[in-house]
Amino acid sequence: MQSNWQHNTRNTLKGANSCNDFFQSDQFKDRHFPIKIPLEFANLIDKNNPDDPLLKQVIPFRSAQNQAEFSLSPLGDEDNSPVAGLIHKYPNRVLLITSRVCAIHCQYCFRQNFDYSGHDAMSNWLAIEDYIRSHQSINEVILSGGDPLSLSDEKLAQLIRNIENIEHIKILRVHSRSMVVTPSRITDKLVKLLTKTALKVVLVTHINHANEVSEVFIQNIGNFTNITLLNQSVLLKGVNDDLGTLERLSLKLFDIGILPYYLHMLDKVKGAEHFLISDERAIQLHQDLKSSLSGYLVPKLVRDENLKSKTWI
Repeated sequence: MQSNWQHNTRNTLKGANSCNDFFQSDQFKDRHFPIKIPLEFANLIDKNNPDDPLLKQVIPFRSAQNQAEFSLSPLGDEDNSPVAGLIHKYPNRVLLITSRVCAIHCQYCFRQNFDYSGHDAMSNWLAIEDYIRSHQSINEVILSGGDPLSLSDEKLAQLIRNIENIEHIKILRVHSRSMVVTPSRITDKLVKLLTKTALKVVLVTHINHANEVSEVFIQNIGNFTNITLLNQSVLLKGVNDDLGTLERLSLKLFDIGILPYYLHMLDKVKGAEHFLISDERAIQLHQDLKSSLSGYLVPKLVRDENLKSKTWI
């Protein structure tokens, strides 16, 4: 496997000018959320298609009207952070903010306005450890961010060792979009780290469209063994809000050993209004998906809320 991922993550398109030059386009405008596209992802985009579903995810858009239900912090993560760097919304699990950095800036990101200052799990580890040890009901730790795989393998190893030392933690869940947008991030060291830990590991990829799945990603993700591989997608207007696209994504994921798990309704963050589809449309799409695919290929349709996650069955 390639090990030049740090070079690749630095070799990105940033800002409207560089993106318009690369895509020979005038679609990109600099807005409040900076543009960032790794070349490994950009090279999968059809430059001749202004409606390419991968391209649409990274183009900033200015809403024509101010919609009151859209906010800077739709999930209120800050209100559920009893310790800096830790979010505790559900009794049995906590989420750690491991990094403020992402390999890509998806324009629907619900944490694009999150105040990362001070929220760093590594520098706040002693307080985080005390909190987890004092809550024996917690058995799962989730690594999030930013993207946890923006950390070096060495820093990840140290964090995982710290978590392993808490006796009542049994499960480590890692959420990452880096793996698919910069598949070179899946290094031999990372594979060894996640397959050798004493914790049960659940690795959650963030893939919204089958076109994101490159041959390099397929090759590298196949090196994980004894790990549960799941995927979560966001239902996005103009990207994946049709039955055929959702079918192809589920079948592609399953073919490479990843189970489709969550299909998220859009978190209503300001700037992402154009991605929203109605509840009625989402539920109908999900019903159609259940009619066309085996049950294990149908992700759960969910909406995250401040205090709970709502699932339509």
